[in-house]
Amino acid sequence: MDNIYYLITDPKYYSRNQTKFKKVLSFALNRHFVNVASLRDKDNKNIKPLAKSFLSITKKRKIFSILNSDIDLAYFLGFDGVHLPSNMINRVKIAKRKKLFVIVSCHSLEEIKKAEQLKADMVTFSPIFYSPNKAKPKGLKELRRATFKSKILIIALGGIVSKEQIHKIKLKKAVGFASIRYFVK
Repeated sequence: MDNIYYLITDPKYYSRNQTKFKKVLSFALNRHFVNVASLRDKDNKNIKPLAKSFLSITKKRKIFSILNSDIDLAYFLGFDGVHLPSNMINRVKIAKRKKLFVIVSCHSLEEIKKAEQLKADMVTFSPIFYSPNKAKPKGLKELRRATFKSKILIIALGGIVSKEQIHKIKLKKAVGFASIRYFVK
């Protein structure tokens, strides 16, 4: 995979109401090119109905579908893969045994190396730019360092809200970018 435009949902922007969720997701997909999309709703104890709606929309559009964190549900519903937070990095092998594509959230070169060793398919590296309620931005220089020192494919994440930022990310050899806010504006 190259030139990844990775949409990540968040209930703050997409809602947990199924009707509104479908509307916002469809709006985002109609306005922007997206080839990978992740359903991310960390605190939702009843995510299955939203997951089914998400899959029906992404599969029709031939968008690679990712579920955040829940390996069993991703496998059961037929998602293409799972996005694991860094605190779940040791579950990569479990997801791979279920034939899921695995993306791991990484925030350091050490985490990237560990994801690489565990045979994750890709990682996100974040935050690149300022993002509300996130750690200090890594910046473009650190992104380039990570892409240079790693064999695993890296997707830039965090604070990406403009085409200018996307262009700068491509120059640093990331295979693409992931964002929540870019796709809902």
